[in-house]
Amino acid sequence: MTQSTMLHVRVDNEIKAQASEALAAMGLSVSDAVRILLKRVVSDQAFPLELKVPNAQTRAAMEEARAMMKARAARFDGADRLIDELEKARQQ
Repeated sequence: MTQSTMLHVRVDNEIKAQASEALAAMGLSVSDAVRILLKRVVSDQAFPLELKVPNAQTRAAMEEARAMMKARAARFDGADRLIDELEKARQQ
């Protein structure tokens, strides 16, 4: 059997908790997911996800989402207001 080694990774507590919960629902641990990722990198000789530099519109949306999360506020005061705005945008 091959020898294993310890891998230490720093990650935000909230991300770790959310990832642990999602992975547990799939029957996986965080360690399992990291092992799968690394095995795919080795077998494919590539990162298993497509990584792109976001365009200006995507960057603006990301910044807006971060600001909303920080403020814990949404742009709309309810689902009806959101749907109204989406319908207006569709008609334009």
